[in-house]
Amino acid sequence: MICDRKKKIAVLVSHLWPWLLVAFVCAAFALKALLLVDATSLWIDELFSVGKSFQSDYAELIAWLRQDTHPPLYYTLLWLWGGVAGKSSVSLRIFSWLAYFLAGVLITLQSGGLVPRDVRGKAMAWSALLVFCCPYQVRFAVEGKSYAFLVLLVALGWLLRSCCIRQQYYSISLLGYGFAVAAASLTHFYGLFIFGAAGIWDFLRLRWRLGGVAFLALVPSFAWVVYASSFLFSSSAGSWIGHPDFALFEDTLARAIGPWPLPKLVLLLLVSWGLRRWGFQNLTRDLKNQSLNRLALMDVCGLTPSVLMVVGLVAISFIKPMTFSRYFVVLMPAVIPWLAATGAQLPFSRRGKKVVVLMSTLMLALWWQQSFQGITPVLGGSRESDNFRAVSLLTAGQQERYSSRPRLLHLSDQVQLASGRIANHPTPWGGPHDLNRRLQQLPLPEEVWLATSGPEQMLQKGLLPMESEAAQAGFSCEALDASPAFTRVLQCRLINTH
Repeated sequence: MICDRKKKIAVLVSHLWPWLLVAFVCAAFALKALLLVDATSLWIDELFSVGKSFQSDYAELIAWLRQDTHPPLYYTLLWLWGGVAGKSSVSLRIFSWLAYFLAGVLITLQSGGLVPRDVRGKAMAWSALLVFCCPYQVRFAVEGKSYAFLVLLVALGWLLRSCCIRQQYYSISLLGYGFAVAAASLTHFYGLFIFGAAGIWDFLRLRWRLGGVAFLALVPSFAWVVYASSFLFSSSAGSWIGHPDFALFEDTLARAIGPWPLPKLVLLLLVSWGLRRWGFQNLTRDLKNQSLNRLALMDVCGLTPSVLMVVGLVAISFIKPMTFSRYFVVLMPAVIPWLAATGAQLPFSRRGKKVVVLMSTLMLALWWQQSFQGITPVLGGSRESDNFRAVSLLTAGQQERYSSRPRLLHLSDQVQLASGRIANHPTPWGGPHDLNRRLQQLPLPEEVWLATSGPEQMLQKGLLPMESEAAQAGFSCEALDASPAFTRVLQCRLINTH
């Protein structure tokens, strides 16, 4: 009796341990990201998220967004979230981490629904590893921007759309799909683009109701485009985005699979060729059967509309640039289930399985380091060549503070105060004009602080005119030795009065 029970337990463990291992790896990546949620300073785009969302008056938020390239839903939810969870850097990034986690669950579930029952566990395991561990997802999991939330909404949309196509819970799925489309398009305009492409594709496939629901759900985002049209159609909107080139492809690929993307891609293609030649069993029959469903799989998982969106946007961007590598994270909810479902159905031989396990292990080992590049506390906690937090802390308590980027440093002070790193309300930052006015007033202050943060080439350029003006007024300025990377803090003492 005891021996039989031990045998049953042994059999159960032998069946479960691969899935437990996958769950452990995914949890390790997710928890490591969570532990790094406040390891680095908020960078410029995250501080703009603070400025838009963490304010008392919602009307001001809407007024700001009218002069911005983003729809209002994400920032509205952040405004509500800040009232509940606090207006700190931790609460800002935790919102993204929660979206990353939920998106991982939805994408994994969608992958399982795309394949037959006998390979469902395999597809879900592949999908979970990709969605929880790849650099694209991990990087945005702890960033106070809308990308992780956008991925969640797109994943929800593709999951419900696939249910509609397969006639599962049709009425509820159709209603939910409309909600997901509306929410995604009001979160980021790439949500509008991708589900607009889905609506067009569904009309071409004669799925009138599905396409009609998509376009009906896009009406609120089109209304927002009209509301903010004076800015969105001006020359300044997205003026920093360049025309499509090979660097765009390389940067997007690097965000997806990590640094050195082209050598990795070549290696993956060589391994795929080798597996196709030596790593499959019953190759001709199995691949022939699978090829019958290949186009259907691309359609159901959302990959076909995603490809249509990319082709359309790249074509338009040669006239009006709209393509940026960060935005293509919107492809992940379609690409990952397609890869997982396709890989799970391949007829690997024993040798092929060993090669796949080896390559997966090597890739995960690389990702354990590469997925967290830029969000680990190196270079004094800087991120994206910014370290406004360090400047706020170094100058906390000082009275005369001026910067070439006063608005960003004011937002940084606001976050540090909410986080408890600064005890008292700091003196507001002044800009170059404020410094000029102050230096013309008597008596002059005994001490003036000049500071900024940004890429190295910007630091000298940003403070040089202000430093020269202070020197002409009789101040001697010295840079703080303790200034971390991507910061410049000058302590200017009055040594000569005119």
